[in-house]
Amino acid sequence: MPYSANHKAKSRERILKSAIELFSRQGFEKVSIGQIMKLAKLTHGAFYAHFASKEALYHASVRETLESSRAARLVKGPLSVQHLTELVANCWNLQELERKHKPGPETVLFNEIGNQNAEVRTLFEASYLRMKKMLETRLIALGRLKKLPFEPDREVIAEKSRAILASLVGAVAIAKSLPGEQERQHILDAAQRNILQMLGVNDGGPEGRPGRAHWAAQ
Repeated sequence: MPYSANHKAKSRERILKSAIELFSRQGFEKVSIGQIMKLAKLTHGAFYAHFASKEALYHASVRETLESSRAARLVKGPLSVQHLTELVANCWNLQELERKHKPGPETVLFNEIGNQNAEVRTLFEASYLRMKKMLETRLIALGRLKKLPFEPDREVIAEKSRAILASLVGAVAIAKSLPGEQERQHILDAAQRNILQMLGVNDGGPEGRPGRAHWAAQ
């Protein structure tokens, strides 16, 4: 007896949910279709009834997270420098699925550095440009409200957004590769201090040092 449309939709949802979890933790290259189907508790052969390839599933997993991304929700929050630093810093939390937070498409920036797969590289670029535009929008709005010590010139804002992303992605990439929690935290704290210095502000922590709450799981 053929499966119902509802059964097929639920199976696809299970595959997609498993893929999002594994891709967000390990990246495209380190995850196999077999691992995804095992986590979804479905047979390996059932995969191609729902997706044409691993690349197609990866693309769907990134698209699926767009609306539920924590970073996307933070964009809609209040216009303040503190909120902006949380917006930037919370990208680290998107990697820590054990800490209750759902992943967002920004994980592509951390997991897929150097990946040569053409489709993954396209998604990497799209994720980068999305984050850059998100930061530029917030910086321009804060500049117009006189909450930043520089004019909301689009070229200046674009350069600051590039520098912020370079600092953030580099810090997270290094931190993820280190086994020691203390040094990981030091790197993340240093990156956030650097980001605040780029903006010409601090968040009111002791001696201008940002509080760890921005980097830690909420």
